[in-house]
Amino acid sequence: MIRTPLCDAIGIEKPVFQGGMAWIADASLASAVSNAGGLGIISAMNADAEWLRNQIRECRKRTDKPFGVNIMLQSPFVDEVAQVVVDEHVDVVVTGAGTPNKYMKTWVPAGIKVVPVVASVALARLVERAGATAVVAEGGESGGHVGDLTTMTLVPQVVDAVNIPVIAAGGIADGRGVAAAFMLGAVGVQVGTRFLVADECTVSEEYKERILKAGDISTIVTGRRDDHAVRCLKTPFSNKYARLEREGVSAEELGKLGAGSLRKAAVDGNYEEGSFMAGQIAGMVKKRESAAAIVDDLLDGAEKVLSEAGKWVK
Repeated sequence: MIRTPLCDAIGIEKPVFQGGMAWIADASLASAVSNAGGLGIISAMNADAEWLRNQIRECRKRTDKPFGVNIMLQSPFVDEVAQVVVDEHVDVVVTGAGTPNKYMKTWVPAGIKVVPVVASVALARLVERAGATAVVAEGGESGGHVGDLTTMTLVPQVVDAVNIPVIAAGGIADGRGVAAAFMLGAVGVQVGTRFLVADECTVSEEYKERILKAGDISTIVTGRRDDHAVRCLKTPFSNKYARLEREGVSAEELGKLGAGSLRKAAVDGNYEEGSFMAGQIAGMVKKRESAAAIVDDLLDGAEKVLSEAGKWVK
């Protein structure tokens, strides 16, 4: 069994975080991952305080294990959801799309373990000074909003730069990826795309089928021109978006085109107009299974790889 310092820092049995995917990561998936020994995460996305409060309470009905909330710092409701996690005594807050220092002044004294997602060494150092419990170093292989550095290059540099636990994310789908993350110095992993096909994931059936049918070159990154890079599956929507970018269409027009596209994919299953965000490892996801089976496969596979690694040392 694999146990790392992250388990003690967060209070979980297994060093696996489930990604906080907007319109996807709800109480159903989060509770299943937490019950499996990892850290399930509810995405606050652009939802208001009442929606998040209901999801937190529903998650508590389904699990007595620690779970987290992912807060997107660019949400129009960020101030109110930042207070909800305090009022509801959430165990862990994972942040993305910005710097959380403003809110950490409230969260940390309230006993919340704050784990920001970072795409650079500078941000990792900044949030460590503000009291972060750990950081997620997320490479550009991941689905959704991405940075420039790959997981292979980002993780070891962040590990060298901070003294808190580092969780690797981006391009991790099986035990080999988990083992590689540990060798880079991480003490845990965050996985998103593979959990899309978990039995407990409530994403649309169309979304699950698209993930299962994906291959090695099935994703595309749009939005780099305006510093809002997003990785998703190649679909009529993403191909059109990329074409309009190349043609020089304004950011305002592109914003109108993209508005609501993730919801159309995740909730409505609209293949023509939806943005099916997914990581480059989508081509490695080949079957549906429970969240518990996914967590166990990730760690059992890593244990097997690591136990066999000695054969290369003479």
